[in-house]
Amino acid sequence: MIQEFKDFIAKGNVMDMAVGIIVGAAFTAIVTSLVGDLINPIIALFTGGIDFSGWFYTLDGSTHASLAAAQDAGAAVFAIGNFIMAVINFLIIAFVVFLLVKMVNRIKASAEKPEDIAPEVATGPSELDVLLEIRDALKKG
Repeated sequence: MIQEFKDFIAKGNVMDMAVGIIVGAAFTAIVTSLVGDLINPIIALFTGGIDFSGWFYTLDGSTHASLAAAQDAGAAVFAIGNFIMAVINFLIIAFVVFLLVKMVNRIKASAEKPEDIAPEVATGPSELDVLLEIRDALKKG
């Protein structure tokens, strides 16, 4: 069992997956910053200053100055703004992953059908076909 595990880990796919996870984590931080620092302020500009990160409801009816204050007070919080930010993050990441998969598929397709190979040339009849024709001609004649 240990040898099978070593063989599994030694495969290139596992190492590729590990690199992908690390890059994905770094990419998630970039997208989170993009949404929080660039997209949300633009949305706030067009919506009259609405800040999604501060949009929350306490389920017990208490009022708090901010989401952090409500969470520190131990109130049950329905954080709509955080959810909206997570959805925006997901849509951006999903779009970028779609573009990456599309690019990889295009590269794979171009690698599978090389353009430098000459097209097949139609060849004449095989030796067997010629011999059969001669045989048939001798039988008739």
